[in-house]
Amino acid sequence: MSVREGVGELYDVLIIGSGAGGGPLALSLSSAGLRVLVLEKGREYAREAYAHGPGGLEPQALIPRVEEDPHTVVTRKTVNPLRNALGWTASCVGGATVHMGGYFYRFHPDDMRMRSRFGVYEELEDWPYDYDALEPWYGLAEREVGVSGLAGVNPFEGPRSTPYPMPPLEAHPLAEALDVACRRRGLHPFPTPRAINSRPYLGRPACAYCARCSGLGCPVGARGSSQEALLPRAMATGRCELRALAQAREVTLGADGRVSGCVYLDDRGREHRVLARVVCVCCSAVESARLLLLSRSPRFPDGLANGSGRVGRHLQFHGVTMARARLPLDRGPGATMVDPHPFIGRSVMDHYFLPDGVSELAKGGILRFGRMAPVPETLEGASSAATGELFCEVFHDFIPNARTSMVLDPEVKDRWGLPVARIHLDRPRHHVRAGAWLQARVFELFGDLGAESMESLVVGGTSSYLVHGTCRAGSDPATSVLDAHCQAHEVDNLFVVDGSFMPTSGGAAPTLTILANAFRTADHIARRFRAGDFG
Repeated sequence: MSVREGVGELYDVLIIGSGAGGGPLALSLSSAGLRVLVLEKGREYAREAYAHGPGGLEPQALIPRVEEDPHTVVTRKTVNPLRNALGWTASCVGGATVHMGGYFYRFHPDDMRMRSRFGVYEELEDWPYDYDALEPWYGLAEREVGVSGLAGVNPFEGPRSTPYPMPPLEAHPLAEALDVACRRRGLHPFPTPRAINSRPYLGRPACAYCARCSGLGCPVGARGSSQEALLPRAMATGRCELRALAQAREVTLGADGRVSGCVYLDDRGREHRVLARVVCVCCSAVESARLLLLSRSPRFPDGLANGSGRVGRHLQFHGVTMARARLPLDRGPGATMVDPHPFIGRSVMDHYFLPDGVSELAKGGILRFGRMAPVPETLEGASSAATGELFCEVFHDFIPNARTSMVLDPEVKDRWGLPVARIHLDRPRHHVRAGAWLQARVFELFGDLGAESMESLVVGGTSSYLVHGTCRAGSDPATSVLDAHCQAHEVDNLFVVDGSFMPTSGGAAPTLTILANAFRTADHIARRFRAGDFG
């Protein structure tokens, strides 16, 4: 992909951010005949930069340096705000999809009706649309990105109208022993669906089964990132341009009450102005809310589209519980651990809802089993993958609450002199209660596999790189920022299309849901252009 510059044009659609929200918009809207400009704060890297070993980028290279672009964090224990990277997902072309694990679960239908199912708890709310409205877009996202999986084997997922476009990835031999252990306990293991090619797909190669995967870029292009799967196809239409190293400073508002484009800074700090009929903010939840709050005007003195005061509220990360076990290499089912294959590739959804009495909220999550990655110093040796350690990550909800939000920091500024995001972070006690019960189920399975030792890594923690909720979607403008199509209630041609829209975080990794929602929103925008709504 080349980055092309243009000055003075009026674009149909300006997309700020190139990840899970921006990528689907770019592909869909340019394919619909609209002229699209994508601005990305970070750099564009070639596949060679993602080499796993000496000379390749480490994960922290894709996230802004705390010295230049921090977030600040306030907790119950904080005396002074802490500078760190909490809430940064990535800063590069493709966003966090570049180094995601690609665990592409669909949300359960009840994830979109949490208030209806569970009643009043913290700040739970229903989504402004249901699972059936998103289901076709789940299928489209799976096809456009490329997801490897097996439909029909997980009895707990919502209805599915299409199969996965590719069969599951190959699995480590231990997966079979894990399947047996799960079934003996009445559980229903299934191959973990992943946005990684199990065979060549849409011009990209199949997975090379590297020793490390999640957390690093893909050196062969098998992962279905926005950079690999969506943006090149958008640019191939001839109607989509991409400008990297472009830091949006302000979304501008016209005299007619509609947004007119944005002002951005290039890598030298020089100011540029872009004009567009529609603006889509897709910077990830913390940074999208920050951009709106920075975009002040006489009409919106507290930030663009923030008449309700809700921009930055309802911030959610993701609940996470992790554990590992060392299995024997020379006896029982653990004998298969000598095989260096990197993927276990099994998940369990039986505990997505908790039994009575575990917590005041009966919401659990998904168990995902994998191998512990080798340490970076041993990446060159294939034998480094032959560790006896089995790992389990439990995805569970981060419950929206009045104590977790983001605002502009009144003191700390980024490298360009702009106020950074200040995050107020708190966790309802449900996180730890649910995490402890779910981890106990993990330990049962570790024991069934003959574990020599087991270790709890975190219980009910905060996953900082999965971020949602700062521009909640809803039907009531008094209590939400966006409508059911991610359009700002107060600004007709402004859309926020990333995890910001999500009223609740779900009990599964949210990237597929963000992609599906973005494809759905893109279709809505294209139909409005055809109707002449945007001139």
